[in-house]
Amino acid sequence: MHSPRLQALLTLQALQDLPRTGWIQHGVAEPERIAGHILGAQFLALSLHAQAATAINLGRVLELLLVHDAPEAVLGDWPRSAAGLLPPGAKAHAESKAADQVLSPLSPHARELFREYAEGQTAEARFARLCDRLQLAVRLCGYRLRGQSGLEDFEAGLESLDASESPAAQSLLMELRGLLAAVASRRDPA
Repeated sequence: MHSPRLQALLTLQALQDLPRTGWIQHGVAEPERIAGHILGAQFLALSLHAQAATAINLGRVLELLLVHDAPEAVLGDWPRSAAGLLPPGAKAHAESKAADQVLSPLSPHARELFREYAEGQTAEARFARLCDRLQLAVRLCGYRLRGQSGLEDFEAGLESLDASESPAAQSLLMELRGLLAAVASRRDPA
């Protein structure tokens, strides 16, 4: 029998293999994996933190991003279409239980990080959550540049993203929106 720590580490390996389900539902044949999403969000944080409007502890943000999708090693990646069918609070409850299962054996610190991210009350948690959403936008642009169609739902979600808490993130968001508009105009000449 494995120790709880080793079992948690073995379980977390699934993040390297599990694809992001929303991309599959929208026709992306080889979508990013959950671990790739986590890494991409961390790179975004690294690139944006120095220009944050308020002082941000980058190490804390990187830790928050490392654990934010850890429950998906147990639950899988629930797309918005599935999460929207659940009773209010059910997804958050399931993620909390899964975080207990895979993060608590690693350390109390790991479990606390997940709680902080989920609550979104600290500047670091809000910034990490913004980087999480921006990573999806960067990935969306990458897929669009490769000619992937059928991603309008993701583009619509990007329109409602508020990055005003970070001028650098806001600038990147505007750049991403501009890129998507340019790709769309090449596809649909007026």
